[in-house]
Amino acid sequence: MPEIKSNIMKKFMLSLIILTSLSACVSSKKYQDLDDQYIKARSENVELKDQLDSLSNKQLKCQSALSRLQIQYDNMKNKYDILDKLFKVKDNAYKKLQASYDALSQSSNQTLAYEAEKSKKLLDSLQFKQKQLAQERAELDQRSKKIEQLESLMAQKDAKLNNLKGSLNRALNKFKGKGLKVTEKDGKIYISMENKLLFDSGSWRVKPNGKDAIKTIANILSINPDVEIMIEGHTDNIPYRSKGAIQDNWDLSVKRATSVVRQLMKNKNIDPKRLIPAGRSKYMPVADNKTAAGRAKNRRIEVILTPRLDEIMKLLNN
Repeated sequence: MPEIKSNIMKKFMLSLIILTSLSACVSSKKYQDLDDQYIKARSENVELKDQLDSLSNKQLKCQSALSRLQIQYDNMKNKYDILDKLFKVKDNAYKKLQASYDALSQSSNQTLAYEAEKSKKLLDSLQFKQKQLAQERAELDQRSKKIEQLESLMAQKDAKLNNLKGSLNRALNKFKGKGLKVTEKDGKIYISMENKLLFDSGSWRVKPNGKDAIKTIANILSINPDVEIMIEGHTDNIPYRSKGAIQDNWDLSVKRATSVVRQLMKNKNIDPKRLIPAGRSKYMPVADNKTAAGRAKNRRIEVILTPRLDEIMKLLNN
């Protein structure tokens, strides 16, 4: 019912805009309202792009931190090996000095005092090295545990991503060859749906077959709550021409993205906070726009699934 009311309202607004355009009597207040809505949409688009960049930066920071910790671990391991060898050398020297000390105990008091002092200094030095070695070993163990935790979390993230990809492939198998494909890249899952599955030309109303595909996707995402969902609309390079509310390919790509969001929100188990609609217009093609087949591939919706990195970031911050 809300969608029907929304569609009626949109038709009413479109008729009102056309009537006011024909009569050339647009009031300044209505014009200002439309202008404010346009500015707000542009601002939201920039904010959504910033959020996407932030998530990508978080993932890069996680991977960079893991690499740094691995390097530190290797350095500490090498240092430990060196200290361990040094300890063995010092330990052998200590044993020899102890034997020498026992032999010299039978000689003169002067010689005994000299050698005893020398042995004491060497013994103190050895004890100091032993303390250093114990401290280095404790630090090495701590860093090793942290690396193991990070590796475990990264492995869990990858496993969840693979399981999610497998679930999507199985559930969406009937749509293969109909303009839908599932891929994985840079730690994210991309569900690409061409417009022939979702929309008629120039429209942002989702077709029945497209609704079926989105519903299937929503069912899978509803049982995977630890995944952020970005919905991107893409167009070809042919300019969109209309006298209605949609001005260009930017508007059309955003409108189609929000249409998919509304279909996903019909599943009440999906938290709306996970959904991020965005429009890319014609600026991220996947094929050559010089051919009809290429333009058809560029007209698409991409649902980008990104695993949350909260636990990994929390571990790094601690």
